[in-house]
Amino acid sequence: TPAERDRCLPFADREIALLPDVEAIVALGGFAWDAALRLLAAAGAEVPRPRPRFGHGAEVRIGGRTLLGCFHPSQQNTFTGRLTEPMLDAVLHRARGTLTEP
Repeated sequence: TPAERDRCLPFADREIALLPDVEAIVALGGFAWDAALRLLAAAGAEVPRPRPRFGHGAEVRIGGRTLLGCFHPSQQNTFTGRLTEPMLDAVLHRARGTLTEP
């Protein structure tokens, strides 16, 4: 629910602050996508206008980080085939592909 998402925002904000070198963020669902955009904007990153829309496989570069969208791995999405294991794997492989090597 929106209330649950909003209660989690401070925790996600602290986690992002503790991980300043994070290069990729995978948003599991539209709520997570929206929360990530809000947190990145609050941290001073310039979020494109119009705001990037969530979708499975959506990708946007914001403030030195890549935000990737993935359908949430809920039972509803996995049991109906809206999200399959290969689809999830593809997003995670793409996230890894955005990283710079040390």
